[in-house]
Amino acid sequence: MREIASGVYLEKKFPGVQVAAITGNRGLMLVDCPLQVEDGREWLTQLAELGKAKYLVLLDHHPDRVLGSRGLDVPGLAHDRTRATIAAWPDTFKGNTRPIGGESDQLKRITGVTKAVPQISFSDETLIYLGSRVVRLWHMPGHMEGAIWLTLSDAKVVFIGDAVTKSEPPYFGEANLEAWLRALDELRGPEYKGYRLVSARDGFVDRNAINAMARFLRRIPPAVNRLAAKDGSPEDAARIGAKLISSHRVISARKEQVIQRMQASLIEQHARMHPSET
Repeated sequence: MREIASGVYLEKKFPGVQVAAITGNRGLMLVDCPLQVEDGREWLTQLAELGKAKYLVLLDHHPDRVLGSRGLDVPGLAHDRTRATIAAWPDTFKGNTRPIGGESDQLKRITGVTKAVPQISFSDETLIYLGSRVVRLWHMPGHMEGAIWLTLSDAKVVFIGDAVTKSEPPYFGEANLEAWLRALDELRGPEYKGYRLVSARDGFVDRNAINAMARFLRRIPPAVNRLAAKDGSPEDAARIGAKLISSHRVISARKEQVIQRMQASLIEQHARMHPSET
């Protein structure tokens, strides 16, 4: 666990997403959750000396960051759309039913998913007070409709979830690409000058990573159109996805999973952009 700013801790050892904890004189706020329930409990034990967890913020509804929360007795907090999406999931989850190239695909069968539904949600923006420390949560759709960012102005840190990734491209099957590009413009704007930007997959990211993310996003519509020009089959999506990741240096051991992520994303985007053909 690394302290990245005063009272702000980042942990990257768990599969799924990097998780964080924010301290205040009225307890802790957790940012995202390890995928495995046992890892989440280990995380809480690790944090016990810093204080009691008061909130668990879920930055969107990706299963990698949500499913482990069903084993934590910490009130969940998320956007209204995220809460509604998780509430609509069946109580049993099987990773191979609808694989999206996430770490959660490896889960064979888990139950109790309804316990992961956040108890608290908001629509546009909310402020949470951890004593004297103020945490701002605000709706920033793009990669998912219910995505939010978390800003700590006193520490000059903003957690941006999957809005920017470096080592691998993210799942984009549910993305609003135009809104996502606008979100990246926000990160390059004056409001975040001097802030440390924390990606849920890669930790700290900079302007170069933001620019590379924007270039990748602009490649998606042509890729979806190429899929539409074919028969839209999973095989075609996998081939196009393999070309789409050429801008990333994906390690060999991860390539199959990343292509699966691109395949699922392209098929879903094809259904959204060309509904009459699906």
